[in-house]
Amino acid sequence: MFGRIRRDKRLENASVRELARRYSVHRRVDRQALDSVLPPKRKEPVTRRSALDPAKGWIDEMLRADLTAPPKQRHTNKRILARLRDEYGFTAVAYTTLNDYLRVRRPQIKDEADRARMLHEGMVPQFHRPGEEAGIDFAEVWVRVDGKPLQCRMFTLRLSYFGKAVHRVFSTAAQEAFMQGHVDAFRILGGVPVRHIRYDNLKPAVSQVCFGRSRVESQRWVAFRSHYGFDAFYCRPGKEGAHGKGGVEHEGGRFRRSHLVPVPEVDTLAELNERIERIEVEEDARHIDNRPTSVGFDFAYEAPLLAPVPEEEFDVGLTLTPRVDKTSRITVRQNKYSVPARFIGRTVRVSLRADEVLVFDATR
Repeated sequence: MFGRIRRDKRLENASVRELARRYSVHRRVDRQALDSVLPPKRKEPVTRRSALDPAKGWIDEMLRADLTAPPKQRHTNKRILARLRDEYGFTAVAYTTLNDYLRVRRPQIKDEADRARMLHEGMVPQFHRPGEEAGIDFAEVWVRVDGKPLQCRMFTLRLSYFGKAVHRVFSTAAQEAFMQGHVDAFRILGGVPVRHIRYDNLKPAVSQVCFGRSRVESQRWVAFRSHYGFDAFYCRPGKEGAHGKGGVEHEGGRFRRSHLVPVPEVDTLAELNERIERIEVEEDARHIDNRPTSVGFDFAYEAPLLAPVPEEEFDVGLTLTPRVDKTSRITVRQNKYSVPARFIGRTVRVSLRADEVLVFDATR
């Protein structure tokens, strides 16, 4: 615009008033254009100093300390205001002003910490040998059983090298279901990984998480591993541990989206698992990550490299000894089950499994 004003003045000798009317500007702008080819710099706005400025450093320290503090012992807005008053003698700010600052600054502190951690943490691609490793995970899945919605857990075992996977749906993720999922997977695969299987720190296996990768395992779980002859590799707790077994973490969600949408309707979970087993046979034709060969073709190479399954089966049932009450019922995991009336007052043996409850009188 300054160039056009100067051009009109040079060629037409237009007056300042005429130029102001022609370009819809103030006459002061016309004079600035005639005096200089460049417009004057805009005045920088003077930001008003906030009453909170002297305390921002203290507040940021509290927010950074919260990043490593227990979730239930982190600073609330009122606690920050109280500490500013009691520890630093700072009372020149209103509670609403502090809220406005924390609403913006708290997520910024978290993002800064995440970016700093990304600069120091690296990712190393995992290398797996065929037949040596697998990963285990549970995924949440909803099923409509006998017309009623039921929240279940889907057990997934995935071989790490070629990606062959086995899935089973159970009503819970208890130790019985955890072990039964292994038994079914070993049966379908026809073998056991010869090195180890990767796990989260699941309660059915781990009683206590110690320093590093040391774990206190439950006795039944140790006996189960010893029977089938494989070792357990426990990933780090929290989200960081998901990177240690990323293949099976993705597999549960992929299978759920591909084959359990919409919500399956079945009469029993056994019927659903039979359907899943047929789906797994069909999935042998699937290709992973644009590989030239299918899952089934690759597994045919990996299957002979697995360790053989022991001929003797491991009893995955949890043994309990409830007493039959006067109503001819026993209590197993807070559920009531009927038994013949002739056992009233006696103690019976129960084998609690993932999908059934077996009651024994001696060996019958």
